Amino acid sequence: MTASPRTSRYPSGLVWFRRDLRCVDQRALAHALERCDRVHCVFVFDREILDELDDRTDRRVEFIHRSLAELDATMQQAGGGLIVRHARASEEIPALAATLGVDAVFAGRDYEPRAITRDATVARALETGGRRLVLVKDQVIFEHGELLTGAGRAYTVFTPYKRAWLARLGDSDLEPARCEFAGRLAPPPQGTTLPDLAGLGFRDAGIEALGVRAGSSGAMRLLEDFSQRIDRYHDARDFPAVKGPSYLSVHLRFGTISIREAARLALQHERDRGGAKAPGESGGASTWLSELVWRDFYFQILAAYPHVVERSFKPEYDAIEWERGARGDELFAAWCEGRTGYPLVDAAMAQINRTGYMHNRLRMVTASFLCKDLGVDWRRGEKYFADKLIDFDLSANNGGWQWASSSGCDAQPYFRIFNPVTQSQKFDPQARFIRRYLPVLTDVPDATIHAPWLNEPLLELAGVRLGAEYPAPVVDHDQARKRTLERYAVVKRSPGS
Repeated sequence: MTASPRTSRYPSGLVWFRRDLRCVDQRALAHALERCDRVHCVFVFDREILDELDDRTDRRVEFIHRSLAELDATMQQAGGGLIVRHARASEEIPALAATLGVDAVFAGRDYEPRAITRDATVARALETGGRRLVLVKDQVIFEHGELLTGAGRAYTVFTPYKRAWLARLGDSDLEPARCEFAGRLAPPPQGTTLPDLAGLGFRDAGIEALGVRAGSSGAMRLLEDFSQRIDRYHDARDFPAVKGPSYLSVHLRFGTISIREAARLALQHERDRGGAKAPGESGGASTWLSELVWRDFYFQILAAYPHVVERSFKPEYDAIEWERGARGDELFAAWCEGRTGYPLVDAAMAQINRTGYMHNRLRMVTASFLCKDLGVDWRRGEKYFADKLIDFDLSANNGGWQWASSSGCDAQPYFRIFNPVTQSQKFDPQARFIRRYLPVLTDVPDATIHAPWLNEPLLELAGVRLGAEYPAPVVDHDQARKRTLERYAVVKRSPGS
């Protein structure tokens, strides 16, 4: 494997699309077009991944499928097309490369441990046939190894990483990759078609009915909309009932938009405003750029410390005794099903269960609640999010859960525990979000809805009985906080803490 194909030219190449489902500012495609006289393109619905999915209406599969249909149509207009396979990628890519007679396979580099192992397998198989796997940086601005501390190690704290990221950033890092087809795209073999969802063993998940538009066209619509709101991002992003986020996370995850285009938008807004802030605004573009830096940060953590996939970044946190057995299962089920008795938590879980999306503030609130109110192992919540989120990304999901449990590299202190009631009062003060996802509480007054168990008579006047129409709290927050501090005492006593 090599990181750069610039010293070699090939008669033909194969672009392996993975997390980069676009043909604009796509570096693997751009390199192949630059270095090859003829370029074939392929996407593999990898059975090593899909066969493990229990939900046959997985929203991610539909998002990918719709994005591929758009990508294929664009390529056909340029004289080419997309080969789509349903197979084990580690076997199919070398076999297809041999069948097509290509000299090299181009792909964007992946940083997940499992993907790294897969790519090494593919590279060895290709080399046996005299071919090369050429991996290029595409899904991050800076990858592991490009930003290191003075001691030559990966950063493990975000703030100094962000300073280094901004200091290193230059125009060339955000320069779009030019994908000039120039008649070089090869059409797929005769008879090649995009398999339908049923052929993949999946059903339509109805993502368009949920407002999710796949493909680069969907990403561009969101980017244009967000560009009109980005200056308010800092003030609006924490309120789940407000249109504050960019909603581009799923597009960044599957690469229907490039990270460079997203960063260019933020920097352009900063420059257009000359660093000044309008009255009532607090640097929305700068705040959004920080979120993109967080994304790079978690990718480099995953690459440098792959043990985080299974274990705590800080080993001493693996000594915590979580709620297990029947009690642990009962609490976890209440959390998953949105019946904890804490309205903001339950509404957030209803959102993820119904739509496959959860507002970022609520990801923090629900994760903290599971770990530090219910005492359930963060890995159980991480897996649940991995199963449900349409924008699931291993690095960010793992980083967020370890942050919430305080076991991560840049964690909040273990004694900082979100209060779900005050979070509700602060970020959903009029309970608009709660009422949207918990209609049973529609008529409950604002003063009561955040902690309905504190005023049962008023709750019943609204037609809601605690323990009947709406559950009683599964735990008392103040008591749970004390138990959490006791549970985390093992960390406090650890020699490494």
